[in-house]
Amino acid sequence: MKPEKLKPGPTPILMADDDAMDRTLTQEAFLEAGLTGPLYFVEDGEQLLHYLRGEGPYGDRQRFPMPGVVLLDLNMPRLDGWGCLKAIRHDPSLKHLPVVVMTTSTQAEEVMRSYRLGASSFLCKPLEFDQLVAQIRGFGAYWCGIVELPPCE
Repeated sequence: MKPEKLKPGPTPILMADDDAMDRTLTQEAFLEAGLTGPLYFVEDGEQLLHYLRGEGPYGDRQRFPMPGVVLLDLNMPRLDGWGCLKAIRHDPSLKHLPVVVMTTSTQAEEVMRSYRLGASSFLCKPLEFDQLVAQIRGFGAYWCGIVELPPCE
């Protein structure tokens, strides 16, 4: 019998979303769903890439740890979600990182484009808070419980 492999502490999650209300609701949904691991936020695509690369104000990995999963909105200023996906998938140090698109769109073209550019999953933000909590609970069960994520470096 193999010894059970112990998982490290809670998986840090980074959410890139320019809408302050969406960030607040998501944070509340994480708490309601019982996901109390570290959740970090950036407000646009450029901040996301700076965070992931540990550049500028994000250089301190104690304060801004490398996430295990990124939640990515598509419609953001400065650099949109598709530009972020392209940059992440073309950066050898980041291309392994799971990126879950979480946006308001359900358009088939946007879903397909996201997957073509390397999205790991695509979620449509629900309109009701209880549905958001259920979605976050499922997200947490899968991304923070079931799957083996690459080490956060």
